[in-house]
Amino acid sequence: MTEITAFAPGRVNLIGEHTDYNGGLALPFAIHQGVTVRGRQGHDGRLHARALDLGERDGFALSEPPGPARGWRAFVHGAAAELQRAGVTLPGADLTITGTVPRGGGLSSSAALGVALTLALQALAGLRDPPALEVAQTCARVESEWVGAQTGLLDQLASLLGREGCAVLLDFEALEDEPQLVPLDLRDSHLVLLDSGQRRALAGSGYNERRRECEEACRLLGVSSLRHADPTHAQTLPDPLNRRVRHVLTENDRVREAVRALEATDLPELGRLLDASHASLRDDYEISTRAVEAAVERCRSAGAIGARLMGGGFGGSVLALLPPGAKPPSGALAVSPGPGAHVEHA
Repeated sequence: MTEITAFAPGRVNLIGEHTDYNGGLALPFAIHQGVTVRGRQGHDGRLHARALDLGERDGFALSEPPGPARGWRAFVHGAAAELQRAGVTLPGADLTITGTVPRGGGLSSSAALGVALTLALQALAGLRDPPALEVAQTCARVESEWVGAQTGLLDQLASLLGREGCAVLLDFEALEDEPQLVPLDLRDSHLVLLDSGQRRALAGSGYNERRRECEEACRLLGVSSLRHADPTHAQTLPDPLNRRVRHVLTENDRVREAVRALEATDLPELGRLLDASHASLRDDYEISTRAVEAAVERCRSAGAIGARLMGGGFGGSVLALLPPGAKPPSGALAVSPGPGAHVEHA
């Protein structure tokens, strides 16, 4: 009987926020925390799934398209349906899901769940080493059509392409299964995440509204993506569309500058870029909250040389770069680049 273990990490996005669905640049890295799906082939033509951390179960026949569902079950139903739609013959299976990445904290627990489930089901169907971009696109469809969150591909690709000790430079106009790796050498400085305490639900937040605003800006500017927007022309757009475009264009520049700063091990410059990214997300993209701002100030009071909100916004976590000897704020989580998603066969 085939048995597999699929692990998909959460991610931290060092810089490059809300650029993925705008054809831009981002610099994420996989973390050590993630979601594990253990699976074995079944014999009854059904897909059984247990979320051990929640004490919940689900199950449905694979002979018919799975129906809609909520919460973690939507990911299971969606992964099975999207793979079957793509022509993958799924065997009956028993899946057990566990996780170590905090939910709702901006570490992309949802993408980790989707990637782990998709890789597990593909492995049980006999597919080995599927292309990362193909897996990411499948997972994005699951979140869009089954969960209700219009995500980009940043979270899924960061989980799939992560490497120990490195960030991954993603160019969303020229996506590759093997993008540029950028060593994350922070010397004796370190990165921490501080949860703002405000839970966020991506599908129910202003995330989808921001995507619609960017699409409207593209229509008015006559461009295929905001990557190609002319800065001068963009400032003639009505507010807030002009500010949404300005964030995307300047954030792309900050990603390029962050790569140069890491290559030169210029950590003060990296800290400056994190601060600038936060200001842009707060003022031009308007996705910060009072709880997030309080978390940023706690990081700065602890001596952070740079701090910014991370993820979709409207809550979640703050990423901070602390110099040597600085004591992290209470409750902060140290993060470092870990390996990407993978499958082990028993």
